Amino acid sequence: MADESEATASNLSPAEESGAHRDIDNPAPQGIDDPPGHGRPDEPLEDEEMPLADHIEEMIKRLAVVIVVAGVVTAFGLPVAERVINFLWYNIIPLDQLGDEARPRIYHPLALVLTELKVASLAGVIVALPVFVYETYLFMKPGLYPHERRYYLAAVPTSLVLAFVGVSFAFYLVLPAIFTYFIYYTDDVAILAFGLTKTFNLILMLMGYLAVVFQIPLFIMLAIMMGLTTRQWLADRRLLFWGAFLGISFLFTPDPTGMAPILVTVTMITLFEGTLFLLKWTGN
Repeated sequence: MADESEATASNLSPAEESGAHRDIDNPAPQGIDDPPGHGRPDEPLEDEEMPLADHIEEMIKRLAVVIVVAGVVTAFGLPVAERVINFLWYNIIPLDQLGDEARPRIYHPLALVLTELKVASLAGVIVALPVFVYETYLFMKPGLYPHERRYYLAAVPTSLVLAFVGVSFAFYLVLPAIFTYFIYYTDDVAILAFGLTKTFNLILMLMGYLAVVFQIPLFIMLAIMMGLTTRQWLADRRLLFWGAFLGISFLFTPDPTGMAPILVTVTMITLFEGTLFLLKWTGN
């Protein structure tokens, strides 16, 4: 019997012996708190070496696709931009507190045209977000494992949904609160009138910014799934991320009163911590 066992073992090919040992040594998939690369094969199925110049050329081509899509959507959005301006203006500005003073003021002959272009550009940015995610997937596809490809493809429609949630959050909650605050602290001092250009700079900046901010859960999950980081690593450095959120919000939110950056920072922290809590709670 001992001789038969030894003969059977000796008949295994090196690849079969390697597979048997790998199944024993690495039985479990990577968890959200495991070190990157734990329990995974050494090489993706289609991974291959490419010169740096080829990588840069491919990346530029894929970014060009994103820019072209954003430009095409912007062009189609221009004819209806004026309707969108009226809709946003009279649904965000609290008219009951201002009356006729809530009508937009134009202080430059090209103010309306430039504002229409900005509104159409916002539509282009929102549509280009999932295109950006998909082009990133195509760029990284040769180095991804099969389960990573499935999750990355699922992130494309998820990105669009999150962008619309971010825009809706700005439209229904953040912007009305900010303009109510503006009216409240100036009401007893001066007659407040809103200029079209600067007012829409704030409206569109916050809408576009929150469309990107609401991608935070998606970016975190993709980074963990690909083994770039772990939930525990992010949790241990949460104060650094909070500080970065605050600095970025003050940098990209054009509100000298500080009201808008604070609201956006709280939103970013909530999304960040909520994602970490969800990952810990589900264990996936």
